[in-house]
Amino acid sequence: MNFVQFLAILRARYKLALGVFGVIVLVALVLSLVWPKSYTASASVVIDASKPDPLAAVLYPGGMNPSVIATQIDVIQSDRVAFKVVRNLKLTENPQIREQWQDATKGEGSIEQWLGTVFQRALDVKPSRESNVVTVTYKAADPKFAAALANAFVQAYLETNIEMKVEPARLYSSFFDQRAKEARDVLEKAQSRLSEFQKEKGIIATDERLDVENARLTELSSQYVGLQSLASDSVSRQAAARGNGADRMQEVLNNPLIAGLKADQARLEAKLQELTAKLGDKNPQVIETRANLAELKTRIDSETVKVGSSLGIANSINQQRAGEIKAQLEAQRAKVLQMKAVRDDGAVLVRDVENAQRTYDQVMTRLNQSTMESLATQSNVSVLSQAVAPITPTSPRLTLNMAVAVFAGTLLAVALVIAMEMLDRRVRSAEDVAQAVALPVLGVLPSPTARRLFGKATSANLMQQRLLGQASGK
Repeated sequence: MNFVQFLAILRARYKLALGVFGVIVLVALVLSLVWPKSYTASASVVIDASKPDPLAAVLYPGGMNPSVIATQIDVIQSDRVAFKVVRNLKLTENPQIREQWQDATKGEGSIEQWLGTVFQRALDVKPSRESNVVTVTYKAADPKFAAALANAFVQAYLETNIEMKVEPARLYSSFFDQRAKEARDVLEKAQSRLSEFQKEKGIIATDERLDVENARLTELSSQYVGLQSLASDSVSRQAAARGNGADRMQEVLNNPLIAGLKADQARLEAKLQELTAKLGDKNPQVIETRANLAELKTRIDSETVKVGSSLGIANSINQQRAGEIKAQLEAQRAKVLQMKAVRDDGAVLVRDVENAQRTYDQVMTRLNQSTMESLATQSNVSVLSQAVAPITPTSPRLTLNMAVAVFAGTLLAVALVIAMEMLDRRVRSAEDVAQAVALPVLGVLPSPTARRLFGKATSANLMQQRLLGQASGK
């Protein structure tokens, strides 16, 4: 089918096409005028990504996650928010609404659930394409009711959002409160054990006292080493005093009495030699001098023995002092070891107290944080704009409906005309004759009404000439 045939078909069945077109346009017009008007009110909320979350106390990294916006949309459209809207508006107390619920459900189910389902059908929530703004729209026959429901859903969403953040904090607060009591009991028991241990051991400042005792131990160790050296030296001198070299000992040589006696001995020996040379060995003076010299040697030996005895006494004293210092050193060492053991036991108790204190502080910090969070009255969601009662209805849209009706009527009329033509095919032009008989057209008689206009052939004459030309060509 070419365009000429198509125009011929439309010209032949134009009444049917106009009828269908008119009916569709008329129906659309009537429906648009009769259809109840509905009004759409819009409110918007913004989810602030720069505001820290009151529970997590962190910012959303890298901007808002798209899943967060989708989650918030699901929350707005949830039954929990719808039920809260019903409770906030106290619609269950309205006798008319209860009557409508009875008529619609025969008293089955919950009125809150029924109202929530009805409200959710007229609710529409859409996010902005490149922002954190979420638009909440509600459609109703009454513009004030539509605005009130849109604002009610926004308010219920804000309250639900806060509840979803506060309720976990309350649970955490209760949990940490119990843990805080347990941690406090553990801390008090640890402190009590430490106090009893310090009282039992008489510990005031363990580290300072241990430092003093360590210094005392070091001092006794030094004294013991010195006394050991002194006792060893005194033993050696005592042994030398008992031997043949007693007269050559430093103590004997340094003794002033012995030195004086030896000086007298030297003088007497010199005098004895002089007298012996002058008077001979039998002279009474020589004999007396020799006797005095012997007495003097005896006295020197006696004094030497006394010096040796004093060395023995000194050695005994040194040995006794070394033994006493050794005993004191062993006692001090045992005391220091005992204090170290006590300090280690005390350090274990101190660490128990410190760990219990640290645990208690951490639990109290979390308890205070969760308690403050449970009292939160704000979230990172805020109202950007509230819904107001719309002036013009959003539906029905007369202009849009008529435009659609014109397009749909035209399309349907053309489709119906073509369908009717296919069911009842008729000859509308010479091309239809050629296609029907599968033979060339030899000639076409002009229509009786065909005339020449201004000496020119009409379109029918031109068509006939063209057809004749085609036939003669064949």
